[in-house]
Amino acid sequence: MKANIPVIALALVITSLLGPSAFGADYDVVKAKLKSAMAADIRNTADTDRDRNRRPVETLEFFRLRDDMRVVELLPGGGWYTKLLAPVLAENGEFYIAYGTSSTWSRLEGKPGFKKMQVAAGAAEIGRAAGARFYTASNTDLGVKNVDMVLTFRNYHNFDEPSRGALNKSVFKALKSGGIYGVVDHTRRHMQELNNENRRRVDPVQAIVEIQAAGFELVDYSGLHYRADDELIYEVGRRTVTGNTDRWTLMFRKP
Repeated sequence: MKANIPVIALALVITSLLGPSAFGADYDVVKAKLKSAMAADIRNTADTDRDRNRRPVETLEFFRLRDDMRVVELLPGGGWYTKLLAPVLAENGEFYIAYGTSSTWSRLEGKPGFKKMQVAAGAAEIGRAAGARFYTASNTDLGVKNVDMVLTFRNYHNFDEPSRGALNKSVFKALKSGGIYGVVDHTRRHMQELNNENRRRVDPVQAIVEIQAAGFELVDYSGLHYRADDELIYEVGRRTVTGNTDRWTLMFRKP
């Protein structure tokens, strides 16, 4: 996370921290279910090829996932994390996908391990005007209450600032007190001006400020997805960078 780490560390000193044992969960149960989901036939080669880079076992342990939680995944995209989260939560928890869900829903709905998967925020409108750099989001209310956890992976960068604010407020509204908001995205250098190469990167300090403005407390950050060889200057889709970007991993809590 390069020069951003000291700033984040300072924020953590100021913030009321959540101790590692606060949830009291035995992650071994989740880990076993997660390993089973990772080996499932529904995952293709492209999915499994990303396991080493995305480190789902460690990432979800950092976010303190339990198998009895009510969890929402925002913007599931191709369903990479959906294929892992839904089976883990199928027996004892509840799992929702929200925003841009049509592709994931059509491919996974009703399949073994996904029969309890539900769609939240059905009225949300996500779009990007012709020539615009960023997506906008409206009607973002998730339509669910008292959830334990909301997760989103490499999506925060897609939206303009007002839409990010609206999304953060909707997440805050949906979570119960003590609920966790976990966010992962590609790192942009602190205070770096927006350009064509970094538009799909986010300054983690900016993300912290925006998410805290919605009412959240910063709980912890992880270096799981730190990449020392990412110079933070190239578009994340470049062949020399893709799959090896430096990504910040932040955990927030609703007080």
